[in-house]
Formats: sequence, structure tokens, C-alpha cells
Amino acid sequence: SWGFRWRQKPNRDTYRRQASFISVTEMYKLKTRPDREELLSKLMQCDAVIYNVSQETGQVEEAMWAVTALHGLMGSFSGPKMFILISTVMTWASSKPVDPDDPTLPFTDEIFWSRKAHPNFARHIDLEKRVAKMGKTNRELFSTYVVASGLQYGMGENLFHYFFKKAWLGQEPEVSVFGDGHNIVPTIHIRDLASVIQHVIHHRPRPYYLLAVDGSNNSMEEIIKAVASTLGSGKIQKRPIEEALLVQDLSATNIDFLLVSLRMEAVFIRKLFSISWHCESGLVENVDLVVEEYRQTRGLLPIRMCVLGPPAAGKTTVSKQICQHYKLHYITLRDAVSEAIAQLVKADNSTMKDLLSSLKDSMKHNKGLKKQNQLKVLKEKLMSNPCRNQGFVLDGFPNTYEQAKEVFSGVEEDDETPHKASFRRVVPEFVFTLDAPDNLLVDRVMNLPESVVQEHNYHPENFTKRLATYRKMNTLEETVLTFFTELDIPSWHLEITSSKEADNQPLIQKILQTVGPPRSYSPSRQEVEEEERRKAEEMMKEEALAKAERERREAEEEEARRRASRLEKWSRCLKVVRRQKEEPLKAEALSYLKREVMPTLVQALSECCRVQPPDPVDFVAEYLIKNNPSDKPA
Repeated sequence: SWGFRWRQKPNRDTYRRQASFISVTEMYKLKTRPDREELLSKLMQCDAVIYNVSQETGQVEEAMWAVTALHGLMGSFSGPKMFILISTVMTWASSKPVDPDDPTLPFTDEIFWSRKAHPNFARHIDLEKRVAKMGKTNRELFSTYVVASGLQYGMGENLFHYFFKKAWLGQEPEVSVFGDGHNIVPTIHIRDLASVIQHVIHHRPRPYYLLAVDGSNNSMEEIIKAVASTLGSGKIQKRPIEEALLVQDLSATNIDFLLVSLRMEAVFIRKLFSISWHCESGLVENVDLVVEEYRQTRGLLPIRMCVLGPPAAGKTTVSKQICQHYKLHYITLRDAVSEAIAQLVKADNSTMKDLLSSLKDSMKHNKGLKKQNQLKVLKEKLMSNPCRNQGFVLDGFPNTYEQAKEVFSGVEEDDETPHKASFRRVVPEFVFTLDAPDNLLVDRVMNLPESVVQEHNYHPENFTKRLATYRKMNTLEETVLTFFTELDIPSWHLEITSSKEADNQPLIQKILQTVGPPRSYSPSRQEVEEEERRKAEEMMKEEALAKAERERREAEEEEARRRASRLEKWSRCLKVVRRQKEEPLKAEALSYLKREVMPTLVQALSECCRVQPPDPVDFVAEYLIKNNPSDKPA
């Protein structure tokens, strides 16, 4: 709901001349829900109260209460008040044809009394009747108006947003049309609806029921086709109405709106008002303007950039990481030519054989990619709807001033209307040049896998030649950076300090900080849920791997403990066995000594003591040899 209060209370004679939005100095736009006593006090301060129930059905009951409450306080008014209800053409949805024999005859607000509402909008028509009734008591003091609005579009979209978003994202090949799409949809641009309300406040017309629709009679299929062609591939797919119920972005009320079929003509506003229409001919005729409003209002502006540098500087890795972060399209000249060849082969158009042959020859012999046909293909790729919607990263191109001029000059001159220029531009906003010393680049190539060397043709002799050519081109008077400087396009020189591409993360972060936040849709609730589910699954997988690794280590440790325990037990057993084997041997040895050795040794020692030789040791040894019992005959 909105309320307006004028700077000065005009008298009855000048009221109609002075009441305009320009003289409004205070507006209550009630975003929160105050209690009704507070709300009524606010409404009593306003000269004009506007309730919009055309899309938000939740305010129907509040509007019913508000107009009734204000009518009950008419005696307390300090001056004339106006109550305007913005209703919906859905209160006409079940009306009988004006002429059953001529279905092309439109409904007009001159026969509003015969309207019949859609079953789901019965409360709306009750509210319309209540508003009209409350204004008949004293129109000079409390005038009421019902403005039945067509389906609203423009300034970011609401009802039609689902189709705009699907076409802009381009994730599906076709945009869905639910039903046969032949239903005629009465529409009005939101700015034109605002103009109608402004004129009602300004002129206070005698008719209190007004239709607010533009001059179009487009079918739903025509509307969606126009949106799909301007934002996407232009392809649509008719689907059963029941499938619309499965779309989370479409409420049941939205589906009712999209299936309405009414030919309508706003007779009163054309007779009574001189409106400066924004889109009088409807959405289809003004689709380029409406699409540009959609882009600007929702901040869906493309990010366009070039990543330049010598061979092996890491342009491809950096470009793809940027594309992944910003959800941009990765473009190379070779890929664009390959795609064009595939499309020409599929089309099998005889008039394009020369172009096809030229493109195939350039790809086959790996030369001539800078010729006019190839550059034309690249320019068309950059001007395609996906690149105009999300933007692109152009990897390793252009290489020369002439190439940049051929691709990026003269694009805007082809536009028929000024508002097309902003989204048909293909000139990059950002130019990043990666660079590194030659020895670092050579070292990087030397450490690349053989498959990568083959893919990029980084064989030593070829790489050295390409690097020398790049250095030479950048010493010319007119370089590719000179072209961008002439167009006041900023460029950034980024020095690579490591031969390992994995060490370039700080460089990526610097680029992201320079470009700023993404300019595309935030993830939808479903995408957020899927991402959370994916992260949860990854976490569960990591936890499972960690658990398995922990269990493996614990099992290994347990096995080590068991092995150590078995080894210790085996060692004890071995000692016991060894001791058991050694004890009999010791006893036998001791017995042998006592029986065979000790008697002779005692005799030797006794004899040594008696004789007392000069060398006792030699004497004992000699004695033992002579008297060895083993030498005696048995």
C-alpha cells in the first residue's frame, strides 16, 4: 500500500490541476505490517491511498479493511481523499465473450459490470465492488477508483521473470511454454501503469473503473518466443500445463496469470488521458528495451576480458579459473572456428561451402587463423547471446593491433537503436597480460607432461620460435595493448614468479579483486541445497576415508602389538627350551671334570707344590700331558 500527502491542501477548484507526483513531498510505502490502529492513523494523514493487489493477493483483506475504515471516518477528513485500488484483469478471466460469433472483439472497461472473475480471484472482485461502493457516498470528499491492471512487465520482471531467467542462463536448449501458448495475454509495462495512476490522481476522472492494458494482443507463445530469441537460442518447447506445477519458481497464482486468455482494450484511459506511453505496443514489439531494463535492474551485466601473454605463461589455466568463478564463457579463436565448422557441416548449406572450405583449410594446416573469415567467426561468437548475457574470457587473442581492430572496432555502428549498444558490445572491459622471464617459461615447458607439450605444440624448436615472435610483436610501435589504450580500456601487467602453475593462486586472487564481485544470478535455493548436499557428501566421504585410514592405522598398530607379544612369548619359550637343553649338558660336563680332570689336576698341583719348579704353569702343563688319563690304555 502507498499513501501520498501534498505540500499544500489545494482547494476544490485547483485540486485536479495541482495533484501530481511532482508535488508529492511525503510517501508512506508500508513495507512492514504495523497494527491496524497505527496503519489507519498513517492513512488518515494521506491525500491519496493506493493499494496494489494485482500480484500480491495477501493484501486483499487489508485493502478491504482500509477502504471500509476510511469510509467510516469520512466525517473526520481534513480535506478530500482518494483511494485507488490496483486490481487485476483476472477479475475478467471467466467473462463470457462480448460476441460469441466474433471472438476477436475485445473486452472494454465500458462493460466492466459484466465481468466475471477467475474462481481463484473471487475475493478480488468482491474488493473491487466494495471500493466502488465506498466512493459513491460523497465523491467530492472520498473518491475511489479501481484500476484493473494487465499482466505487468518491465524493470526487472516479476511474473515473467521465470522465462527471462531461463533464457538468460541458457542452461537448457529451449524455454518452456506451458499449454498451447495460444492464449492472448493482456499486459502493461510497470512504468505505463504508474503513468495511469498518476493521471487518475491528477485528473480525478468521472469513470471509477479503468482498464490499464497496453495496445498489444500478444499470445503467450509470442511473448516467450520474443524473450527466448533476444536472450537465448530462440527455441521454445511446449509442455503440458501440469508440468508448470512442478516448477518451484512458479506459484499457483502465477500459473493462473500465465494461462489467462483475454482480448482487452483500455477505452477510458485513451479517451480521458494523454499518456506518454513507454511501451504502448506491448512487450513483443519492445522486447529489446524490456530486456535491457531487465539486465540493468537486476545487475546482470556481462564481464568481458582478454588474457594475453607469451606461450606457456599459464593463460589457459588462469582463463578457465576465472570462467569458473564468474560463470563466464571460455573463448579461443581455434575453438570458435572449430564450432563454426561443426555448425556449417551440420547445416549442409551449399552457399556456405567456400567459408567451410576456408575454415577447414586453416585448421588443417594450422595457419591463416588471422584471416578475415576466421576473425568474422570469432566476432559472431563474441556477439552471441551467451557471451552478451554472462560475458567471456578471450584466451590468448588478439595478438596484433590489426587483429584487435578487426574484431573489436565498428561493432556498435551496426546497432539500430541506442539501447542495444550496451549489450551488443564485445570490447573487453579488462585486459590482463601475464609475463615471465624466458628462462622461467622454458623451465616450465621442460617440466610439462608430454601430452600437454603435444597438445600445445611446445616442442623446443617451435616453442622458441613462438616466444621470439611474441617478444618481437611487443616491441612494435602499435601493439595490441596500444589498441586498448586508445579505447581507454585499462590493462594490468601480472608478473609470474614461479615455474609451477599451482603457485599462481595469488595472481588469480589479484585478478578477482580487480574485476570485483560476480554480476550474475546468485545460486537459487535448489542450487544452494544441491551445493550443500554435495559438500555434505564430500565431507561424509572425507570422514569415511579418514575413518578408514584411522581404522587401518589402528589395525596395523594392533597387529604390531600382537606381533610383539608373540615375539616376546616365543623368546621366553625359546629361553626355557634352551635352558632345558643346557642343564643336562652342564651336569654331564661337571661330572666329566670331576671324574676325568680334577684327580689328575689335583695330583699336578700337589706335585708342583712339592717340587716347586721355576715355572709352575709350564710344570703343571707338562705333568697333565704326561699323566693324561685318556692316553692310558683301557
